[in-house]
Amino acid sequence: MDIALFLFGFLFMIVGLVGSFLPVLPGPPISWLGLLMLYLTKSVPDDWWFLGITAGVALIVFALDYIIPAIGTKKFGGTRAGVIGTTIGLIVGLIAPIPGGIIIGPFVGALVGELSNKADNKTALKAAFGSFLGFLTGTFMKFVVAIIFMGLFLSTAWEYKAALFPYFN
Repeated sequence: MDIALFLFGFLFMIVGLVGSFLPVLPGPPISWLGLLMLYLTKSVPDDWWFLGITAGVALIVFALDYIIPAIGTKKFGGTRAGVIGTTIGLIVGLIAPIPGGIIIGPFVGALVGELSNKADNKTALKAAFGSFLGFLTGTFMKFVVAIIFMGLFLSTAWEYKAALFPYFN
């Protein structure tokens, strides 16, 4: 059972890393579920303080991910259309076989969103930059947290490897 929980936990860690870039997957909360799976094994002692603190971090980052792009857009004079355009641009950038699509897509999407909202070119470009900057900040923050959670997962699994994998010792 421990090996199954470890494998599910590791799968959650990978999905959490991917979720740092995809707006449809909440990366850090999914990574936290991976930590929870590891701590649910009989081999790793319970540490509810650790799980509580990391859950708090995951939830704060999850909330900030919605706030930061809006702040970036508003700071640069953008509208909700720019934020929606950024998200659509990200999805198109991920699907389209364009090199750097994940970076170009959100910017172009924000620009198109602002232009469709009847903004002039200069205002739309400025707002698109703000929306894009907010998106990059949120993505970077989620990725860093997911990487830290992965490191915590691997270091804890390594520490208790003899108990987790008794057949391989």
